[in-house]
Amino acid sequence: MIRRIYDWTMAKASHPNAMWFLAAVAFIEASVFPIPPDVLMIPMILATPWRAWKIALVATLASVAGGCLGYLIGYGFMDAIGTPILQFYGKADSFNELAHRFNEMGGWAVLVAGVTPFPYKVITIFSGATHLSPPLFLGVSVLARALRFFLVAALLWKFGAPIKIFIERWLGLLFTLFVVLLIGGFYALKFIG
Repeated sequence: MIRRIYDWTMAKASHPNAMWFLAAVAFIEASVFPIPPDVLMIPMILATPWRAWKIALVATLASVAGGCLGYLIGYGFMDAIGTPILQFYGKADSFNELAHRFNEMGGWAVLVAGVTPFPYKVITIFSGATHLSPPLFLGVSVLARALRFFLVAALLWKFGAPIKIFIERWLGLLFTLFVVLLIGGFYALKFIG
């Protein structure tokens, strides 16, 4: 099923309404859809590099809006909608333990999920279910999603098709390492100071 969804998503990259498909995929990916918007962004930017920034902006805004939907699902519809989504991604059983840790990490969890391969939709739902501060959630979501999508756009705009394999294989790992080092640096400063 995931392969069919992936193939359908890839086919939409060359469609005349690709920008609308990107917005729709970015929106629903942030709350329920398993395929990330990068799948559409990469071929769209390679085909029209002069539109890279517009494509990244559409992905960012739609993803943050979809993240707000995920937040609302967690906040008001956790039992009916949120729990089945978390079960699909294998995160429902550990919800209580994760919710406690999540509240301690606050915006860091949103940042990590927003830029790394960790499913952003899980964090958007957790944010609502644990009542994370809405302004904090929104601000960090904008930062994280813009960082991710604009970096992908910049790399494709600058280097073109040769960078595609690097993005698909290594960018998620590099984002993860960056966030770990960033958080580690803050904790080190806290203990040193």
